[in-house]
Amino acid sequence: MTWFKKERQPPGSDGKKPAGSEGLRLKCNNCRESIYRKEVERNAKVCPKCEYHFPISVEDRIELLLDLGTFREWDRDLAPADPLHFKDTRRYRDRLIDSQERTGKKDALVIGEGRINGARLALGVFHFAFMGGSMGSVVGEKVILASDRALQERIPLVLVTTSGGARMQEGIFSLMQMAKTAAAVGRLADARLPYISILADPTFGGVTASFAMLGDVILAEPKALIGFAGPRVIEQTIRQQLPKEFQRAEFLLEHGIIDLIVPRKRLKETVSDLIGFFRSDSDKLARSR
Repeated sequence: MTWFKKERQPPGSDGKKPAGSEGLRLKCNNCRESIYRKEVERNAKVCPKCEYHFPISVEDRIELLLDLGTFREWDRDLAPADPLHFKDTRRYRDRLIDSQERTGKKDALVIGEGRINGARLALGVFHFAFMGGSMGSVVGEKVILASDRALQERIPLVLVTTSGGARMQEGIFSLMQMAKTAAAVGRLADARLPYISILADPTFGGVTASFAMLGDVILAEPKALIGFAGPRVIEQTIRQQLPKEFQRAEFLLEHGIIDLIVPRKRLKETVSDLIGFFRSDSDKLARSR
C-alpha cells in the first residue's frame, strides 16, 4: 500500500509551479538557493548549485530519454474502474475523476514505444501527480502490456518509476498486480530481452517490492528516495534510529541494492549504452549457436 496518509506530491510534479517559484527565479527544494528558472530548465530541471533533481512531467521525461518525435503511446484510453465502491474521506470514483481532469491522464502510467539513438524500445513512465503514482489494476495491466509487447517485438523494456506503492482504494486488486507484473518481466528474462528499471524520487511500496527491483540493470537518479515502507514507519516499528541517508539512492548503491546512480543529463546516453551492450551480447550468443 502507499506509504502516505495523503496523496502528497513533489512540488511541480503536477505541472504546476512549485511554491515560491513565481517569476524569473525559484527556490531549490534542497539547498534553498534562489536560482533562475530558465537556468534550471536548460539544465534538465536540475539545480545548478546542488544538483537537486526537480520532479519532471511524463512529457519531459519522454523528451529527455527518447529521440525527438519517436514516441508512440499504447493503450492511452485504458482507465480504472471502482470494483470495491471504495470510500474514505472521498469516493474513489471522485478521486479518479479529479486526477484525470487535473493531469489529463487516464491513470498513473504512460506506456508506448520509441527510439533511443535509433534503437527501438518499449517505455513506461509513471506520473506521480496521478494519486501519488500508485499502482492499481490499470497500472499493473499497462506494465504487463508493455512487457508483452516488448516480448512480441523483441525489443528492450525501460520503465521509469515514481510511486507511493499499491493503490489502497483497490484493495486486493492492487496487491495482485505485484505478482502479475513480476511474472511479466520474468518472461522477458526467459527470452533474454533486456529490462532496465529507472528509479526516480520517490519509488516505494508495492512498486519497489515487485517489478521495479527486478530489472537486469537498476538505475536511480541522485538522491532518489527508494524503499518499501517510509523511514518514519520503520523507525516506529523497530524503535531504532535509522542510518543517515537511509533509503536514498546513494545508500542503496553502497549496499548493492541498485547498480548505478545516473544524473538526469546522462540518462539517455547510459540507457543507450546498456541497450547496445545487451544487443551486442545477444548477437554474440546467436552467432555461437
